[in-house]
Amino acid sequence: MKSLPRNVWILTISQALLLSVSSLVVFVGGLVGTNLAPVENLATLPVASIVVGTAATIPPVTLLMNTIGRRRSFFVIGIFSILVAFLAAYAITISSFYLFCLSTFLLGTTYSCVMQFRFAAMESVSEDLIPKAASMVLIGGIAAAFLGPEIAVFGKDLTEVEFAGSFMMLAGLFVLGLIFLLAFKNPVFQEADIKSPQRPLKEIVKQRTFWVALLSATIGYAVMSFIMTATPVSMHVMDGHSLGHTKWVIQSHIIAMFLPSLIAAWVIKKLGIGKMMLAGLIAYLICIAIAFVGNQLGNYWVSLVLLGVGWNFLFIGATTLLPQSYHPSERFKVQALNDFVIFGVQAVASLSAGWFIFAVGWQNLLLLTIPFIVFQFIVVGKWNADKA
Repeated sequence: MKSLPRNVWILTISQALLLSVSSLVVFVGGLVGTNLAPVENLATLPVASIVVGTAATIPPVTLLMNTIGRRRSFFVIGIFSILVAFLAAYAITISSFYLFCLSTFLLGTTYSCVMQFRFAAMESVSEDLIPKAASMVLIGGIAAAFLGPEIAVFGKDLTEVEFAGSFMMLAGLFVLGLIFLLAFKNPVFQEADIKSPQRPLKEIVKQRTFWVALLSATIGYAVMSFIMTATPVSMHVMDGHSLGHTKWVIQSHIIAMFLPSLIAAWVIKKLGIGKMMLAGLIAYLICIAIAFVGNQLGNYWVSLVLLGVGWNFLFIGATTLLPQSYHPSERFKVQALNDFVIFGVQAVASLSAGWFIFAVGWQNLLLLTIPFIVFQFIVVGKWNADKA
């Protein structure tokens, strides 16, 4: 069996460190928001802001990488992320809700950068190792699932103002991630591949493969984000579960998002991409059923774990499928369009989650996701049947 190159391992470790921004903001964003927001419906705005920031910064981040290369871009964005983490700590210290939202918005740049790791890994390996490289990098999210919430709790009382120290510790993780990224080397392409004529986007998006990949990742991310963003508020604020139990559920969910990456390449080989994504959608439906029937700790835990597994199968399947729709010379513009749509829709899901959880409640919020899941099940099912 071929071994993965150094680039993939560097990206995996760096993903573990930098992706902790996501689990930290998901865990404490709504809690800080509840304390600082002028109205309760805005409590999850800091969480939604990082998603909006991700969507907004994908085009400039991708353009930067296309202009100066991935390695230099990683360094520039790493320095920027460290400064923004301290800005978030300062915002909490002075009790400025909107400055805190601005800082989480800017941390979306970090997330945009981390999302490019999977493409950088796939570009660093031969075609037969693409599924393994994509899934291996995502494994870094397992460590991030622990790191984010743990430094949130550890740093909670580090200063006089709750959670300000958490973001200071986040800056420390960014420094470590940046050190590892200094060893990353830009993937080498054949000059003929890089300079080959590029098709216009309108021609690329006519491909059915492109749409199956895009919709699977977009709906997978939106449904996951919609439910995940509302969970800490529903658990801790509405149902009175402890902060420790809420942390455990969120950690378990994020671990479940990335742990299946250990077997994702094997699943793709045995089942194929289509059946893998269908399995992810089935996991979503079971998740909703379990969460709907009760608000006990066990219901939250099992449903959020299934939500994570479903996301993993959909996202890795879509990520592996997407390169089949573009040539190497077209990679940056297609990757930018793909991630912009994914995180743009996810931003809407995250922004609306705070309003829906207070306006219609947990169970009705869950029901709203079913039509989207059923729609995507039909899309993937038909595509998979036609390929057979």
